[in-house]
Amino acid sequence: MDEIWTARVLSVLRIVTALLFTEHGTSKLFGFPPSPFAVHSLISLLGASAVIEFAGGALLVLGLFTRPVAFILCGEMAVAYFTWHAPRSFFPLVNMGDSAIQFCFVFLYFVFAGPGPWSLDALIARKRA
Repeated sequence: MDEIWTARVLSVLRIVTALLFTEHGTSKLFGFPPSPFAVHSLISLLGASAVIEFAGGALLVLGLFTRPVAFILCGEMAVAYFTWHAPRSFFPLVNMGDSAIQFCFVFLYFVFAGPGPWSLDALIARKRA
């Protein structure tokens, strides 16, 4: 019984985390919700991060290509933290990088744990078996 709920809660964690993360991409790409970080050019570091956040978040919501996508998103958050947040202050609360750190490590967890049973990856695996 515990294993069933552990797997289901992994799926819920993935979906909720991905929805929150996708919001960062939509705010940069589409201005919704409004953000001071609107992208004016996709050919920039901010533009690349917006596309990665939107597309990667959407793939994670669906649970499609979960492990490689989570690996890419983990790396993006590490780069974001060390290029944008860390130079402001050593302390994550002060440099406003605590969510970047948390996203980074949750994505790293998904690399190893996978998507859970409520995912397209799991559906594809069941059809192949």
